[in-house]
Amino acid sequence: MALIGRLFVILFAFLAACLVAGMIVVGAVLFPEFSDFAGGSIDPDAVDIVLGFGFIFLSGFALLPAMVVVLITEAFNIRSVLAYALGGGIVGLACYLGLIPFDPDTLHFDGIVRRHLEIMTGAGIVAGLVYWMIAGRNAGAWREPPRPLRPPPTLPAHPPAPPPAS
Repeated sequence: MALIGRLFVILFAFLAACLVAGMIVVGAVLFPEFSDFAGGSIDPDAVDIVLGFGFIFLSGFALLPAMVVVLITEAFNIRSVLAYALGGGIVGLACYLGLIPFDPDTLHFDGIVRRHLEIMTGAGIVAGLVYWMIAGRNAGAWREPPRPLRPPPTLPAHPPAPPPAS
């Protein structure tokens, strides 16, 4: 039963981490647009739509690499914040490199944009931290047996003797 509850916590934490990573990616990609005041204001409905697509996009691409990180941390009871930040950075890097064409003849990625690589890696690190705050602090705790309850103190079988009269 504890495992089923843990799976729901992991799913919720993953979705929250993807939402935060999507917000970071969309904000960083649209930052040049935000800093240009000559164009006027930005339509908030358009930002909401782009943010929704960013969330869906990141959650779809990050699912398998993030599941590997979650399985490793749950299996080995890894609860370190640094491990989740590093794992999130690796997941962000893997998501970005998964979109870039790879040339197997030269063993080289073609068309890497350093700024985009930094954005995805940074978003992955922040997503790892968000996941740690929600689910990572208790990784592997579902396998520990519950603590036994202390038995109540025993009551004496007969009432205490009255003090001797002097």
